[in-house]
Amino acid sequence: MGESVHQSESDSAYSHRVGERLRAIRRQKRLSLQDVEAQSDSEFKASVLGAYERGERAISVPRLERLASYYSVPIDQLLPRSIGSRTSKGEVVDLTVAADVNKVTIDLTQLSSIAGPEGEMLTRYLTMIQVQRQDFNGRVLTVRNDDLRAVACILGVEIDEAIDRLVGLGVTKLAAHS
Repeated sequence: MGESVHQSESDSAYSHRVGERLRAIRRQKRLSLQDVEAQSDSEFKASVLGAYERGERAISVPRLERLASYYSVPIDQLLPRSIGSRTSKGEVVDLTVAADVNKVTIDLTQLSSIAGPEGEMLTRYLTMIQVQRQDFNGRVLTVRNDDLRAVACILGVEIDEAIDRLVGLGVTKLAAHS
């Protein structure tokens, strides 16, 4: 019986972590629980979704798949990750957080206006960045210096010309510099 109690605690902890991911994605989409209920024609009731997010109720795989589809994110992004590096004390350090002084903000809603292989490759690369950062707000993405190097390669320009090229394509706004 001790093992089943331990398993139950482990399941509860995992459900809580799943709930945290569900809440994070919903908030990135700037949706309230009521918005999701209304926009999904009550497929996802606010009270039930809230229970999933609090870890009080386990979500089935088919339901998780429907929610991922509703949020337009890959299903694996709704599941918690243990990505990171452990310190000597066993704490997990998030490796996705980094700050660059020079940042470029890409308007993701304008990406579809870039035709041809250049547009496809740029979309694919920026989608990969979103997945890595688990950032699915769907409107803008901040591109860091290292990312900008790859964008320059995709666009076939030097790195110092990449920002001008993105501005010319209508998908870039420069972030505020201090």
